[in-house]
Amino acid sequence: MKVSRRWLEDFLKRPLSIADLRGRLAMLGAPVDAVESLAGELAPVVVGLVEAAEPHPNADRLRVCQVAIGGGERRQVVTGAPNVEAGRRYPFAGVGVTLPNGLTLEKRKLRGEISEGMLCSEIELGLGADADGLMTLETEADPGTPLVDVLGLDDDRLELDLAPVRGDLLGHKGIARELAASLGVIARLPVVPDAPAELPPFRRSETPLAAGGVEIRIAPGSAGRRFTAAVIEGVTVGPSPAWLARRLEAVGQRPINNVVDVTNYVMFELGQPLHAYDGAKLRGGVLESRLARSGERLRTLDEVERALAPTMTVVADAEGPVGVAGVMGGLESEVTDATTTVVLEAAWWDPIATRSTRRALGLPSEASQRFERGPDLWALPDALRRAVEVLLATAGGRVVEQPIDLWPEPGHPPRIFLRVSRVAQILGIELGMGEIERTLTAIGATVSPKPEDGRLAVDVPGWRGDLTSEIDLIEEVARIHGYDRLPDELRPYRIGAQIDPPLEARTAAIRRAMMGLGLHEAITLPIGPATGPGSVPLQNPLTADHAFLRDRLSVGLVRQVEANWANQVRDVRLFEIGTAFGPGGPGRRPVESCRIAAVLTGGRRPAHWTDGGETPDLDWWDLKGLFERAASLANPGASVQVQDGSLVARSEQGAEIGRAGPLGADSPAWAGPLFGFEIEIAERAASKLGFEPLPTVPASSRDLALVVPWSIESGRVVETMREAGTGLLESVSVVDEYRGAGLPDGTRSVAYRLVFRGRDRTLRDRDVEGVMKRIQRALESQLGVGIRAS
Repeated sequence: MKVSRRWLEDFLKRPLSIADLRGRLAMLGAPVDAVESLAGELAPVVVGLVEAAEPHPNADRLRVCQVAIGGGERRQVVTGAPNVEAGRRYPFAGVGVTLPNGLTLEKRKLRGEISEGMLCSEIELGLGADADGLMTLETEADPGTPLVDVLGLDDDRLELDLAPVRGDLLGHKGIARELAASLGVIARLPVVPDAPAELPPFRRSETPLAAGGVEIRIAPGSAGRRFTAAVIEGVTVGPSPAWLARRLEAVGQRPINNVVDVTNYVMFELGQPLHAYDGAKLRGGVLESRLARSGERLRTLDEVERALAPTMTVVADAEGPVGVAGVMGGLESEVTDATTTVVLEAAWWDPIATRSTRRALGLPSEASQRFERGPDLWALPDALRRAVEVLLATAGGRVVEQPIDLWPEPGHPPRIFLRVSRVAQILGIELGMGEIERTLTAIGATVSPKPEDGRLAVDVPGWRGDLTSEIDLIEEVARIHGYDRLPDELRPYRIGAQIDPPLEARTAAIRRAMMGLGLHEAITLPIGPATGPGSVPLQNPLTADHAFLRDRLSVGLVRQVEANWANQVRDVRLFEIGTAFGPGGPGRRPVESCRIAAVLTGGRRPAHWTDGGETPDLDWWDLKGLFERAASLANPGASVQVQDGSLVARSEQGAEIGRAGPLGADSPAWAGPLFGFEIEIAERAASKLGFEPLPTVPASSRDLALVVPWSIESGRVVETMREAGTGLLESVSVVDEYRGAGLPDGTRSVAYRLVFRGRDRTLRDRDVEGVMKRIQRALESQLGVGIRAS
């Protein structure tokens, strides 16, 4: 997405620095990939005030001018322009300046008179096609003022990297909204010069309506969900005013004429594509969203005739298609210099249907890019109203009747409930309800606090179709509050009782072992070329070299070894834990297996001066030791055997689970032998969870304070109690510890709580006391631990 800095400044009514924009947009999730200054070669050109213009003494068609260029300086310029006048201001380029047409100005004599620079025309500055005279500046700016400041050309074009789900950022208004939320200001639409004071209100309907003799329809089954249109008569088609042309040029668009430029301007401003039809070319007074009919064809604006499939939605008049919905308009109904009646259309097309049509036709466009991401359904009339406003200001005319808003199935943006406690839990910071409301209001949401249950009811803005759940809102709170303001220290936490999956625990153990043995972990792409008849093809490959899922990990690791060799790295030890894929049979998904693979080549150990500068290379026995270690971790109980010149790992059941041996590669002459292995990691079956019913009889508890030597761990004391209390002792827990006066040297006092429970009856005191005595005797005899005297 190309963005104009000055356009954003007009939204925010404040200057913006490139450095600040880079930082803010990066934190807001729209990083700046590139910045291009648009002032370019015009930066040295300034406003020159012609103080005197006298006829050249030696040439009838030349004039000698005295030009003030600021700071009390003046230059003599010889010009042949017929429109130069004393007291007027023109662009001035001094000696040494290179103009956009490639001309570098020098101090010259023209018929005996020195000329120290040039007063410039539009064509010489690349600002227009007028070459008949100088570019007259209607300004009171002081001489010496940079021309780019006077003409608003001191602009920068920013290239933004946008997430696919952020279709709202495909217009300057969306970017300005984000910046306004970050800056704590309000974004407002720029003022349009000569805009009409009032526009007629829209007529909303769920059934077809007509305006200016054009009936608007949405046929069942088409991709159109909402369709707005306005008819403007008395339009004068011609070049766009300078401000509008500069806006489009700032984002890399070539101005065409004032009507087409208006639709492009609103698209880049609001993110809503529009289309303008020549009203005289619409047949039958109908403009309809419908599915294409069998055999229909359309010559699009790129002058290519295209066959339309019955699954494609078109905009049609009474006799046939005049545009491909959401993609491109038709050539026959385009606006030309002879157009006097314009039908402006702003519609909302289904993103999935638009993407399907665009791909089938191979016809990407700025419009399809935005429709595929879903523009704001609820702001459609606002976009058309803005287009009408700019069109009347630049091309004249009048609106015929009230514009139409056809919406067969009206709706409202979704409402999401956000818990304040959940925000604190996810972000690790306590934000008050007021602060959360402020951040969400800043992105355009309507927030209704519900303090009685600690929630906020959030009506998502229509332009944020990516906000669908509570976690999405929490991300917005973090983004607007500022990621850099979130705490980065480790907060107190409670260790969970959830056990890691067996496969995760096993791969973690393998990873630690491989790194401990000096290997570096690699992560390679799971896709690549076919490596055998069992390779699984991808349905939509990125390239021919990445058209299959890998059937083994070692292929990618060998490529990494070759890349290291290409960079003169001889000693390489790599491993990877990942998934390999095999064919799953007709109509079935591929079979996946988790594996560990490793490659090693080069010296057995780093070179040292005690070796005389020579280190032996890794050999078969190094490979065997590493392979046996990995196999025992990947599949406990596995054995390694030599078979057909390779090392083979087999499970306890005898199934082959891995192989090791020399590997082939494109190796240089100085490289050592390359070895590798690959082993399938076993997934241990999860143990079944046992069930124990809740007790039906009450428990009895006793507290026991013991004098425990420092040499005895509390765990041994608890274990001894459990062994002595078998049958009735249900649990033991530490409740207190004392260290200090009143205890023998080298001891501490630990208090334990013992809980007793019978299986089928309520225990009596004598039952508990009997077990307590047995426990005390065991502690004294086995550990020398006695009861603490009171």
